[in-house]
Amino acid sequence: MSISTLRWACGSALAFIISLAACSGQQPGSSGLVPAGASAQAARSAAGRSWMAPDAKSKNLLYVTDQNANDVYVFSYPQLKREGTLTGFDSPESECVDSHGDVFIANDEATDIVEYAHGGTSPIATLQDPGFYPSDCSIDPTTGNLAVANIINTSFGQGNIAIYKDAKGSPSAYYRGANVYSVYSCGYDNKGNLYIDGENNGSSSFEFAELSSGAKKFTDVTLNQAIGVAGGVQWDGKYVAVGDQYADIYQFSIQGTEGTKVGTTPLNGGGRDLEFWIQGPKVVVPYYDESSSAGGVGIWHYPAGGSPTRRAKGFEWPVGAAVSLAK
Repeated sequence: MSISTLRWACGSALAFIISLAACSGQQPGSSGLVPAGASAQAARSAAGRSWMAPDAKSKNLLYVTDQNANDVYVFSYPQLKREGTLTGFDSPESECVDSHGDVFIANDEATDIVEYAHGGTSPIATLQDPGFYPSDCSIDPTTGNLAVANIINTSFGQGNIAIYKDAKGSPSAYYRGANVYSVYSCGYDNKGNLYIDGENNGSSSFEFAELSSGAKKFTDVTLNQAIGVAGGVQWDGKYVAVGDQYADIYQFSIQGTEGTKVGTTPLNGGGRDLEFWIQGPKVVVPYYDESSSAGGVGIWHYPAGGSPTRRAKGFEWPVGAAVSLAK
């Protein structure tokens, strides 16, 4: 079991340190590669090498990480037709996309972040994240800086946010959330304010915090909606959207140290909802169905929610999703 799989399998990264046995029996099943319009056997023939359809670069693309398979699957968006596979990862987690359409993938156990051009099959850069396990990332729309959520460090100590100036080189700064010990997800809003969620070091309860643009430290924020297990965080153009793995996606208006719920996106017909990606009037959500030990990815109306309009099944343990638009 990977370090960050603990985030999903047990609901607490620190649960592994306390008792590995507590997670036994919760390892996700191996249900094969994503058969979206192609057989699992045909898809498996591409195992060990990255590939992309010849016309993939001209399409809007959805990237979905499968942590157990150590692959990232690429689909046309929103059609969910299989367009390619990126391989060679070590427990890939979540992704983010910059203004050029480049995709950054948090490569958890390799302790780095891998960057791909839209529709590309080979990395164009690898950003080292020494001493930490990266879990998620977000691009600051005001500066182009890359924020990386490190769930914990490699000595099982407190996680943090690493900032890569212009999304290049080595981290230029690190920031810790006072009460967010294990940092699960991060997301910038349109003004360069950064929001994170995760859990504390005592009761493993949900925590949320904000690093205001230009600030030197995080401020803890209290949300007026209970969150069982932290999911994703993303700016939807008006509000901060926060996911609960065992429930829905909630929209919050953040004012100072308080977050007020202004809406709910119910996700029917999925499973345990992992990260998510909001793309205009739709949201893409990878999920894991614990009753069938299989994963999938669905597209729901946003913020209305309801039942998915499209889905692909057959993942082992899907975690992150991101849409890169064709230029």
